[in-house]
Amino acid sequence: MAIDLANIQTQSPKASNTKPKEEKGIFDFLNKDIKFFGSSGLDDQKKEHFYSELNILFGAGIDIKTALELIEAEQIKDGDRLLFKKIKDAVIGGSSFSNALEQSGEFSPYEFFSLRIGEESGKLPEVLVELSSFFTKKIKQKRLVVGALTYPAIVFSVSIGAIFFMMNFIVPMFTDVFKRFKGGKLPYVTQMIINISHAMSTYSVYFFAIVGISVAFIYSQRNQIWYRKLSSSLVLKSPIAGEITQKIFLARFCHSMGLLIGAKTPMIEAIRLVKKMIGFYPIEHSLDIVEEKIFKGESLNASLSGFPIYNKRMISLIKVAEEVNQLDRIFNQLSEQYSTEVEHQTSLIGSLIEPFMIIFLGVMVAVILVSMYLPLFQLSSSFG
Repeated sequence: MAIDLANIQTQSPKASNTKPKEEKGIFDFLNKDIKFFGSSGLDDQKKEHFYSELNILFGAGIDIKTALELIEAEQIKDGDRLLFKKIKDAVIGGSSFSNALEQSGEFSPYEFFSLRIGEESGKLPEVLVELSSFFTKKIKQKRLVVGALTYPAIVFSVSIGAIFFMMNFIVPMFTDVFKRFKGGKLPYVTQMIINISHAMSTYSVYFFAIVGISVAFIYSQRNQIWYRKLSSSLVLKSPIAGEITQKIFLARFCHSMGLLIGAKTPMIEAIRLVKKMIGFYPIEHSLDIVEEKIFKGESLNASLSGFPIYNKRMISLIKVAEEVNQLDRIFNQLSEQYSTEVEHQTSLIGSLIEPFMIIFLGVMVAVILVSMYLPLFQLSSSFG
């Protein structure tokens, strides 16, 4: 898609100050679309459906006003219906479609600027297809990761629950029995389990209080720079989650750059837009500096090479793409490759973690039970 931006104004100050509604915790890229208590915000799935349906309606020859009326009418939630009514009224009142989305506050600069490109160039259907494809891939990545981690998380939760129950209810029953043994020394493993059980029953209230306070503190600080920097650094340094997280956001970065550069968006403007919607601190921080370097005349590959979040292979391909003027093509190919690698790694991790968690649960339960029955076995053998 080749769109001429020669006569298109860059992003307005108002747009520059508009912040996409991104959650920025450690694993918030998995949970960002989960909304509670009847929130009316548009998640990725709703946006994907919105852009896809708009493209279908436009292809059928339906005008923008009628298309928005149809989309408004099919909304189930009152909040969504009011949002699309607001957009429709703004369009009827004389605003462009992209400006109406910007004024709603539910869409990122990446989205309404891309749509503005389509409006000015007459390529709005192509932009709608690209935006729909972007959110489709984003949703697919989340589902892959969540799907790989859901079963292990359930097994792990059951394991912790079973161990907690045994430590607080089963072990104390045996402890009362062992107190009747006079002069008998308990095996080391049995005494250790009893000590742990005693500590859990004594300090469990404090433990849950600390956990609750920690969760509340993290939630309140999740958008602070220091927390985003620390949490993203910890995730990237973790053995398995770090590589997957890096590839997820690199795929998102490459897909966004491919769309904007393919639309002939100026490089600095493309960097600025991607920075506002990527939702991951290391990339956002790097793009602040990259934007300054490109403004001073440095190439994109040289600007990116100073940050470890971008691997050497990616930098090399971008360098070649700049030399042959094929940046959009290379970015699209990199996006596909990273998405494929994420899909493969998450499915592999899921298949490896599942049996490990089952074994973990079995071993822990077995250790507790054996440690409790071991003194009884020794007592019976001594009488024998």
